[in-house]
Amino acid sequence: MANVPEIFGERVFNDETMKKYLPKGTYKELKKTIEDGKALDINIANVVAHAMKEWAIENGATHFTHWFQPMTGITAEKHDGFISPTAGGKVIMEFSGKELIKGEPDASSFPSGGIRATFEARGYTAWDPTSYAFIKDGSLCIPTAFCSYTGEALDKKTPLLRSMECVNTHALRILRIFGDTETTHVATTVGPEQEYFLVDKNVFEKRKDLIYCGRTLFGARPPKGQELEDHYFGSIKPRVSAFMKDLDEELWKYGILAKTKHNEVAPAQHELAPIFDTTNIATDQNQLTMEVMKKVAARHGLVCLLHEKPFAGVNGSGKHNNWSMSTNTGKNLLDPSKNPRENTLFLVFLAAVIRAVDEHQDLLRISVASAGNDHRLGANEAPPAIISMYLGDDLTEVLRAVLSGKEYVSEGKPVMETTAEVLPNFTKDTSDRNRTSPFAFTGNKFEFRMLGSAENIACANFIINTMVADVLEDFADQLEKADDLKSAAEALVKKTVEEHKRIIFNGNNYSEEWVEEAKKRGLLNLRSLPDALPLYTSEKNIKLFTKHHVLTEVELRSRCEVLLEKYSKIINIEALTALDMAKKDIVPAVTAYIKELAETANLVKTVDPELVPAAETELLKKLTSLLNCFVKKIDALDKAVVGAKEVEGAAENAKYFQESVLAAMQELRAVADEMESNMSAKAWPYPSYGTLLFSV
Repeated sequence: MANVPEIFGERVFNDETMKKYLPKGTYKELKKTIEDGKALDINIANVVAHAMKEWAIENGATHFTHWFQPMTGITAEKHDGFISPTAGGKVIMEFSGKELIKGEPDASSFPSGGIRATFEARGYTAWDPTSYAFIKDGSLCIPTAFCSYTGEALDKKTPLLRSMECVNTHALRILRIFGDTETTHVATTVGPEQEYFLVDKNVFEKRKDLIYCGRTLFGARPPKGQELEDHYFGSIKPRVSAFMKDLDEELWKYGILAKTKHNEVAPAQHELAPIFDTTNIATDQNQLTMEVMKKVAARHGLVCLLHEKPFAGVNGSGKHNNWSMSTNTGKNLLDPSKNPRENTLFLVFLAAVIRAVDEHQDLLRISVASAGNDHRLGANEAPPAIISMYLGDDLTEVLRAVLSGKEYVSEGKPVMETTAEVLPNFTKDTSDRNRTSPFAFTGNKFEFRMLGSAENIACANFIINTMVADVLEDFADQLEKADDLKSAAEALVKKTVEEHKRIIFNGNNYSEEWVEEAKKRGLLNLRSLPDALPLYTSEKNIKLFTKHHVLTEVELRSRCEVLLEKYSKIINIEALTALDMAKKDIVPAVTAYIKELAETANLVKTVDPELVPAAETELLKKLTSLLNCFVKKIDALDKAVVGAKEVEGAAENAKYFQESVLAAMQELRAVADEMESNMSAKAWPYPSYGTLLFSV
């Protein structure tokens, strides 16, 4: 059994390790650099680099790498050895401050959205000292940002860091207005809950669609799915439990605060939740968590699926992004306290979030847009594509009191009477939770529930940070001029809630009535990525990001281009995979089964000419008809894929893939699944849904 406090963070060059390996003066200078956001002096960098190297070598590392997050959605790394040649054919182990601060990976093959031409290869990685270095697979990994030779951000981290600085600037202004002179830094914090599926590796390797696409493109529904809801929070199977135990220990070694683990709703689906951290560190750790999940699963003969919708007909996987704002003095700015009506500072920050979500519904939807997540959003497992906010009964009553100018009288937390003498009575929360809400207040934070399970959370969080910072700036501009702060703040909150209350909805977001109501309120319903992405580069959004120096117009347009191209590429790969499976495996398998049925029918007639083989004949007719239809659907999908080459423009191409190629794939699948349901399991060329979901 692992000694958790002993192993926790053992692979991380964290604060404790810095104190041990760095001279006191250097440690203080480095901490000051991190806290003040200043450039690191090269002399300090040299000392830090030497200490990092010594620690890394002592822990078995032979190489170092700048670990960064390009717009591929996963992390990237290029490894260099510590070795440096000396006289006599020997080597010494060296690592300089220059190598720590700056790297130069080839940037030509990473997505750039047109910023770089393919032949322009130079790009730079720059050390992010706010995120701890760590050791992975024998290499010292240094978290870095990634930019082009001409300075544009080519990664997920850079806009996130810029947005965090923006929140800090304007949140501090608000705090100063309210007399807080102690706080010197405000950071956004996140706790990302991670959902995933586990399937048997041997079964996975027999499914081309899972190998190439991460999701099943064919598959008839099994007799049992998640209808009984018996998997949710159920007893964890021994094999999965062993995986989870190893996963926890691996994550703890990386200093990742993995806290909660349980079975999710769908068979073979599970969840891991960490304790919150600053958004930058939480983002890095979530990327590392997803990588470690896959590696640990492989050790147990399993495959970890992070696709948002690997199986049709059962719940897909999301990532709940628990977002808040905290001061370096330990204060959560979204904590309503015992009397939120009198907590004017809280109401100001709450009003800022309400206005930001309403004004930037489009950006929130865009922040979670992907080919995979389009399959999940709107199903009865994830919020719909319509953005709204849930505040709960208690906070809603507070805001009603603000609007009416009346006093708010809190009834306090009610007591839950269990009615069984052996069970203790306890106080319950003032409001229930709402699983259907995209952006729900959950006590002292907002839970943004729309993120897909494979998504880099930097995307959603730099957008949330920027839009909230923009409102905080406007609030600060107004309140700094106020003669009577309390009256001005009350009036500001009241005006904001009145103008943006349409975004607040505490009901069932799954209902058809809400779709109609949202339309009446003027809320957006952007059902897919092709519907949402064109709004990314609207005048409003260009102004928002450029004003706060989070993204330049060039960077914004490039990101839009990358997302649109990726969407089209993913569906194209899925279509080609479906065609490959259909032509090479499904058609031959069904043809062989039809032949077998025909031979059986003929054999029956040979034995008894008077006997009509009705069962075989009917099945023959049905499968032959389905196969003919299937071949026509193959031809239709083939033509749709070819037709995509004629569509110019990234947005137009994405829309074509959605309306023509994806639609043709769905029609092909429907016929295939019907054939699978009418064939022998041995005759079907792929492991069934039942095997995939229940074999672990």
